[in-house]
Amino acid sequence: MSRFDKALYKAMLHKLEATELRLSEVRHENNKLRLDSGYFAKPVLAADKLVRAYPGGFDELGALFSRFVKGIFDINAESYAEQGVPFLRILNLRNGTIDESNLALIPEPVHLAEAKTELLRGEIVLSKTAYPAASLVTVDRCNTSQDTIATTLSAYGKREYRPEAVVAYLNSSIGKTLLLRQFQGNVQLHLGLDDGRKVPIPRLGKNLQSDIAKAFQSAETQRRTSLGAMERAELLMTTALGLDKWSASEPLTYTRNRVEVFDSGRLDAQFFTPRNLSLLRLLGRDNQSISDMAPVRHEKFVPLTDGTFNYLEIGGVRSDGSVGSLEVAHQEAPSRASQIVRKGDVITSMVRPIRRLSALVEDGQDGNVCSSGFVVLEPKHVLGSVLLVYLRLPLVCELMDLFTSATMYPAISEHDLLAIPIPAIEAQTQSQVNEQVTRAREAKWCATTLLDAANKAVDVALADSEAAASDYLNRATETVAAREPSKGSKKAPKRLSKGK
Repeated sequence: MSRFDKALYKAMLHKLEATELRLSEVRHENNKLRLDSGYFAKPVLAADKLVRAYPGGFDELGALFSRFVKGIFDINAESYAEQGVPFLRILNLRNGTIDESNLALIPEPVHLAEAKTELLRGEIVLSKTAYPAASLVTVDRCNTSQDTIATTLSAYGKREYRPEAVVAYLNSSIGKTLLLRQFQGNVQLHLGLDDGRKVPIPRLGKNLQSDIAKAFQSAETQRRTSLGAMERAELLMTTALGLDKWSASEPLTYTRNRVEVFDSGRLDAQFFTPRNLSLLRLLGRDNQSISDMAPVRHEKFVPLTDGTFNYLEIGGVRSDGSVGSLEVAHQEAPSRASQIVRKGDVITSMVRPIRRLSALVEDGQDGNVCSSGFVVLEPKHVLGSVLLVYLRLPLVCELMDLFTSATMYPAISEHDLLAIPIPAIEAQTQSQVNEQVTRAREAKWCATTLLDAANKAVDVALADSEAAASDYLNRATETVAAREPSKGSKKAPKRLSKGK
């Protein structure tokens, strides 16, 4: 091949989504002899080169851990309990910390039998199925599913790395790219333990790692503030409705009129307990239902031939009453993506309502698409935040669960959900509840902003410098300080240290 032909070939290759490599480069740390584009794509190779050329040096992920094992294999929904030890699934790995929404529990004996995968506060859990993710454990202790990897830092790992910095790197765009590179599979992607150990990680400076750790700690404080505000909102609602003083007898036997039984279409004894009937009377004292306060919205979604949309699914509902979205290609739209939502709508899951899966659609989510597993409510005669809290009250969720059918996926019908009673709620109570929900959402925004900034700071350090990364984190910290409801008017906190 002439010089001209070689130059022309390289020029054409540069514009194509193709990579030219020597055979020795293909074989390097590639025992499985992978030849797929996902392993050798240009962005992947560029990210790998950037990490391996980091001024502070790099390690392979496996060198940081003394334990790197997959979670419990034979645990399913039938093993979950009302009380017990938190059991992590990949849907709980969000934004670098544990999302306690939809957090399953397993019995203590089951946990003890699987103690080898126990995780303690401050340890790291990784996703090994579907998509890359990493989270710092923010509960005292827990266990984890087969779709995740439980880890413990080795003596070397503890000496050289802060767990928060490891998590931030793995959730950064570069870290996720290199994690995803090691995922394989046709139907569902998965990460092999040996492959996960090969992921390179930069040795960030101690100052930057400390700054990242502080951002995580502040985010955890904000997350707890958010949870506390939602608890206060629920307490205000519970007290205003008289549920705090309500109690009902639970006799061993009771009778019901056969007409009442046949009209309900139910024959199970639980449905007709005096306790449930007493609760229905208490909440139905004003003779109005959910449909009177917030009629259902049916705005059909039809996928296009190209482009993407933001999809809200049941697994995305968070503990603060918000819901995360996923960007999905129109051509890959799930069959359940069927309804368009508008800002201010309240969406509540028909499946397993006992789990309190309701969320308020935010301004930026106007026009998003939600799963058909939700009922979409348009608040008309009650504040959306107030309706959200009402639908999340444990006793109200018990009522909704009472109307569910099926065993594997118990679900309430739209008709029965809309018929759930709701009393009139005074304007003062609505205002107080709304204030707490607003505070919860602001605190959650602050937590998310700090965690996102920690992830981005790693990218900045790799592309620019650690000093620039610390400056980036400082700006995010100052932005959060200005947004905090209780501290917005106060002086911003002391700036984080400069990275070396």
